[in-house]
Amino acid sequence: MKHCKNCDARLEASFCPQCGQKDIDLERPVTELFSEMIRDAFDVDGRASRTLRTLICRPGVLTSEYLAGRRSRYSPPIRLYLVVSVLFFVLAAWSAGQGALLIEGQTLEEDAAGQARLFSDYLPRLMFVLLPAFALLLKAAFRQRLYVHHLIHSLHLHSAAYIVLALMIPLEQAAIRLWPALLVQLVLLTYLLASFVVSLRRVYCVSWPIAAGKASAVLFGYIVLVAGSFEAVSYLLLPGSAALPFLTD
Repeated sequence: MKHCKNCDARLEASFCPQCGQKDIDLERPVTELFSEMIRDAFDVDGRASRTLRTLICRPGVLTSEYLAGRRSRYSPPIRLYLVVSVLFFVLAAWSAGQGALLIEGQTLEEDAAGQARLFSDYLPRLMFVLLPAFALLLKAAFRQRLYVHHLIHSLHLHSAAYIVLALMIPLEQAAIRLWPALLVQLVLLTYLLASFVVSLRRVYCVSWPIAAGKASAVLFGYIVLVAGSFEAVSYLLLPGSAALPFLTD
């Protein structure tokens, strides 16, 4: 009979019934150990694909399922957010460094590096700080729910937004010259706004007019907050080198 290496309790499965530690056998091929670490770190299994599919195709369902206690089928909200946000900001920083977000009067040599630095060094931390602020806006709009419910919803909404924005940002320069690229961006933006309304309606069980009205109010307040924060970060930390298209239009 095997025993837990942490608390010495008898093991009858992969996890210790006493302390919850997973029984990991290190005497295995390195490739097998590495693949297991990747699965544990990024949740690369059926839950990950199911979570992403539900997040994008059925707005609001992921949050509703989590709040209802049906959680084992899906990745935890904070893990989902961390993985998606890291991938998004890496892509955004690379795209910015290639000049994807340059506006008239900016140059690749002088401005692209500043924009890339903004996405890689400052915006990930700033957006993580703004997550609770977005949850507060949801709390103001739907006061009958606990704040933690809005925080979970905020994690899911931001994760979905990052996925959509990751598809939009590389098309920024092409959209200026080619109407198909602009059309794709408009479709993605329409989806993002519509999914926000659908998510509010499903999670908070309100009518379409109420969901649309409160979505508009929350989104307006958050855009003002985010834009102001972006401008402050750009001005204080990267003066004159990191103006972004969506802040200057």
